[in-house]
Amino acid sequence: MGKNTNDTLLQKHELDIGTVYFYNNYVIVEIKKGIVLNFEKAAPLFMLGKQYYGNKTPFVYISNRINSYSFEPTSHFKSAELFPNLKGVAVVTYNAVNENVARLEQAFLDKPAQIFHSLDEAIEWVNEIIISD
Repeated sequence: MGKNTNDTLLQKHELDIGTVYFYNNYVIVEIKKGIVLNFEKAAPLFMLGKQYYGNKTPFVYISNRINSYSFEPTSHFKSAELFPNLKGVAVVTYNAVNENVARLEQAFLDKPAQIFHSLDEAIEWVNEIIISD
């Protein structure tokens, strides 16, 4: 593979909903156990995303599902409008239940989406998505 995205951690943020790790071309989000995530609760995450990526810097959202939580999938519609530079969504799952939930959520996405079983695999996919763009 030619060039890679920059894997240097820019900043780690602890939010009420979970932990967020910002890199140059991807963000890793680990939502806390038991959270019911919707557009309003994710607003601080969106504001940070705008600070790091604006409307121009291409990036991929990686959901590292180390915890079990609920998500309103229709929130994808609103969040996609905020980030025209979002190139894809990767979901890292560690059990069959979370993988099935992730497959259902993919139906609400209009961006490339993949399910992985390790964070390393998801980051490799980021490189493919960003470089091919």
